[in-house]
Amino acid sequence: MFVLNIVFQSGLIVAIAFTGLQLIRKDDWWIRMSDFPHIQTTAVTLCFLLGTLATNSWSVWQEWFIAVLGMITLIYQAVIIYPYTKWAAKQSKSWSGVENEQHIAIMEANVYMYNTEYDRLIREVKKYNPDVLIALETDKKWEDGLSSLEKMYPYAIKHPLDNTYGMLLYTRLEIVEHSIDFLVSDEIPSISAKLKLRNGQLIHLYVVHPEPPSPTENHRSTERDVELILIGKEAAKSNYPVIVAGDLNDVAWSHTTRLFQRLSGLLDPRIGRGFFNTFHAKYRLFRWPLDHVFHSSHFLIKRIERAQHVGSDHFPMYIELSLEPVIGHLTNGETDDFSEEDKREAEEKLDKIME
Repeated sequence: MFVLNIVFQSGLIVAIAFTGLQLIRKDDWWIRMSDFPHIQTTAVTLCFLLGTLATNSWSVWQEWFIAVLGMITLIYQAVIIYPYTKWAAKQSKSWSGVENEQHIAIMEANVYMYNTEYDRLIREVKKYNPDVLIALETDKKWEDGLSSLEKMYPYAIKHPLDNTYGMLLYTRLEIVEHSIDFLVSDEIPSISAKLKLRNGQLIHLYVVHPEPPSPTENHRSTERDVELILIGKEAAKSNYPVIVAGDLNDVAWSHTTRLFQRLSGLLDPRIGRGFFNTFHAKYRLFRWPLDHVFHSSHFLIKRIERAQHVGSDHFPMYIELSLEPVIGHLTNGETDDFSEEDKREAEEKLDKIME
C-alpha cells in the first residue's frame, strides 16, 4: 500500500505542476503547450487524486497537503472546462424558425498539406453542401485536387503555399471585396472578405491560421497571440456582422483565446454545446479543439458539428448560422469585461512583436 501511495502521490504532484504551468503568463512554447491537453490533465488529476485519497494513511501533514492541493487543482480544472460541456449555458443563442435567405453554412478544414486524399474532403463537402468552404494547409496540389468543387462555388480566394500555411476559400456567396493580409509574418497569410448573403446583407469573414507554439515551428506563442489580437481589434471595429474562422492553433479555454473574445466581443458557439475536439484526428485520447468559428451577436446558431475524418490530422468543422440583427447587438466592440489589464496585456504583446 505504501508503494502504491507513493505512485499516486507522485502522479498527482506532476499533474498539479503541469496545471500550474497554465497560470504562468509567459510565451515560451513549453509553457503554452500546457494549455492544450486540459481535458486529459483533468482526467489524470482525478485518477491520481482518487488513488491518493484511497491509499493515504493520513498520519503525516504532507499527505493532507498534497490531497488538498490536488482537490483545489481539480476544482480549478473543472471550472475552466465546464463552460464547454452541455450542462453549461449557451453563449451563442440557438436558432429556430423557417429556412430563409439570412443563413450561412461554413465548413472549415485543416487538410494537412501532405495528405493526398482529396476525394475524402470532397465527399464531406458534397454531403454538407456548405455555402463557404475554408481549406487550410493547402498547396498547389490541393488546389488542383479540389478543382472539381469550382463547379459548385463560383467565387474563390486562393493563396496556396508549400509551407503548410496556404489558404483556399470557396463560396457560392458573392465576394464583394477581400484582401490577403500578412499580419505578423510574410509567410503566414490571413483572409479578410466581405460576403453578400442571399438577402443582400454584407458580412465580414476573417480566416486565420497562425503559427503554433512548438519546438518545430515557433519557440514562443507571441506571433500567434498577436495575430489573434490584431484580428480581434479589426473585428471589434467592423461595421458588419462578423465571423472569424480557422485553425487558431489554440484551444477554446486558453487565456489568449478568452482575451481575443473579450477584445473582439465575438461569441463561441462551443460554449454550452460541447468540446468538438478537432485535433488530433488519429489519436482518440489526445484530442482538443483547435479549429474554431467565432461570430458576432448578430448571428444565431442553427447547427454545429464535427465532420468525418478526411485523412488529415484535423477533423473538419461545420456550422450553420442565421443572421438575426434584431436579436443581436447592431454594433461590434469590446465586451464589458475587457479590462484595463487586458488592454495593457494586448499592447505589451504588440510591442513585443516589434522588438
